[in-house]
Amino acid sequence: MAELTAKLSISDGREYKLPICQGTLGYDTVDVQSLVKNKLFTFDPGFMSTASCVSEITYIDGDNGILLHRGYPIADLAKHADYLEVSYLLLFGERPTLEQYTDFIQLVKRHTLVHEQISRFFHGFRRDSHPMAIMCGVSGALAAFYHDSLDISDEEHRDMTAVRLLAKMPTLAAMCYKYSIGQPFMFPQNHLSYSGNFLHMMFATPCEPYIVNPVLERAIDKIFILHADHEQNASTSTVRTAASSGANPFACIAAGIASLWGPAHGGANEACINMLEEIGTVDRIPEYIAKAKDRNDPFRLMGFGHRVYKNYDPRAKVMRQTCHEVLKELNIDHPLFEVAMELERIALSDQYFIDHKLYPNVDFYSGIILKAIGIPTSMFTVMFALARTVGWISHWREMFKPGNMKIVRPRQLYIGQTERPFMPMDKKK
Repeated sequence: MAELTAKLSISDGREYKLPICQGTLGYDTVDVQSLVKNKLFTFDPGFMSTASCVSEITYIDGDNGILLHRGYPIADLAKHADYLEVSYLLLFGERPTLEQYTDFIQLVKRHTLVHEQISRFFHGFRRDSHPMAIMCGVSGALAAFYHDSLDISDEEHRDMTAVRLLAKMPTLAAMCYKYSIGQPFMFPQNHLSYSGNFLHMMFATPCEPYIVNPVLERAIDKIFILHADHEQNASTSTVRTAASSGANPFACIAAGIASLWGPAHGGANEACINMLEEIGTVDRIPEYIAKAKDRNDPFRLMGFGHRVYKNYDPRAKVMRQTCHEVLKELNIDHPLFEVAMELERIALSDQYFIDHKLYPNVDFYSGIILKAIGIPTSMFTVMFALARTVGWISHWREMFKPGNMKIVRPRQLYIGQTERPFMPMDKKK
């Protein structure tokens, strides 16, 4: 088949032939790298029409509601795998054998502890500090403790760093929570699963035994899986941008956490819970539905629709079932959950929501689950960061493949002053 090309014609007579790159799935991509030689840039605010890299990790088809990790549908992974198996798949490209899987679990468990001096960092923060502020600080500070794996040109160092980040993020996240409520930090328990250990570190105390509820354990594991990676989103692109300069991986992850903190990115499930609390009771839902349908009303329903998915969010299908399992298990009688379930019913049956493809998304259900389990809304984005770390580090590792590492340097459309003379202050009239 002949190589596909695009022709750029400019009204002044200039013409340029541009190669078209084709991936295994998804849109064709026009390669515009040669335009700079001809003193031309492309203009794409938000990079919504720009492929910034090549990647083999995750594929999204938003029109048809498809999400694949290394070719595997997200629903199959959530149903048949656990978070550490998905993590191995994202990091290394293929599913592990049983022996590799067992060894990987043991390797992660050997690195769940954090250096004892790190616990002292927490006391430098105010008790009412936002947990994401603390996560930014302590994750970046890991570089001060693990000098033995900071050579980014060494593949073994990169692999060790990946394991350390995967293992220590739940410990750091739980420490953020414990510090905020004045309880002692709980050490990791390596006989527990990844998600079970996280729940133990969050909710156990030294005073009495803590038994991990298997329904909640599976729910947390599914939340981790469904948030593990999502292609070139803002935080992943931030990690890649930081990594392109040669920054150490802990600094890159801290940059990703900072980007995720933004309410337009990682704060969506927290915003969803705030909305449910604002509505308050089921009898007020018609009022808010009317506001949501009114184009002149600034109110927006949070947790419905998605910027990428123009169909049902494939992660939401999994999360919906898990949400109902958790609410049934905990048998919670609370107006907030009644509001959530009624909103879900309306969104799936009301023609306005169907026509506008305003389906409940993953943030809607994950926020309800986390709230039901007892995780405060201030910790929601921390949970997201914990889950997404493996995606960030997978993209970071991928950049070291030949030809992938190039420092990010976007261009701009300058609309400021043209050159003008500078008059010294004592010469100005």
